[in-house]
Amino acid sequence: MKRAERTDLRREAGQRTRDGLQAAALELLAQRGQEGVTLREITDRAGVNVAAVSYHFGSLKALCDAAIEHALEQYLDAQLLALGPLGSTSTLQDVAAAFARPMMRALAAGGHDLAVMRTVARVGIDPPQGWERLTGKFDLSRREALRVLTANLPGVPEPELVFRTRCAAGLLNWLALAPIGTELAAMSAEQIERQLVPVVAGAFRGDASVGC
Repeated sequence: MKRAERTDLRREAGQRTRDGLQAAALELLAQRGQEGVTLREITDRAGVNVAAVSYHFGSLKALCDAAIEHALEQYLDAQLLALGPLGSTSTLQDVAAAFARPMMRALAAGGHDLAVMRTVARVGIDPPQGWERLTGKFDLSRREALRVLTANLPGVPEPELVFRTRCAAGLLNWLALAPIGTELAAMSAEQIERQLVPVVAGAFRGDASVGC
């Protein structure tokens, strides 16, 4: 076997190990948060030895940070993809559906997708160090939502719309972790959307019946 081919195979094997460790960390973080995860649990789940964490990430904390950042980027990219096509004629229902789409899809799909959302929810409550690395994407997602909300709610000041957007995000985070989220996950994607979108739209509208 040529040296270049051997190098490529080693690189591919290394990447599989990295991906496996990150996936295992993400699943455990989604279940218990960063304080409840041990190095042994992650490596046992990934099927690798403990030394692999030091080799590929440097430490357990660095591995958890990488898994968290990966989850946040996946979430923000999905939200931006949903919000981007909305225009000035889009309704509050439209922006609520786009804003909640990553969560709704995760609840319907379960597995890895839901683990991503649960990790996002946990770090939304207790942001990790390095959170500021993704500030630009968070700001862009908020601006995309505000673009449509402002057209629908012209009399509401922007700071109040930002607050309502944060309330809507907090509501979605809570759903990912609360028992009611498990109830929603047992429904079809259409049923989840029918239940959830009016609630998120109400948070944007500022209905008195929707708590923040």
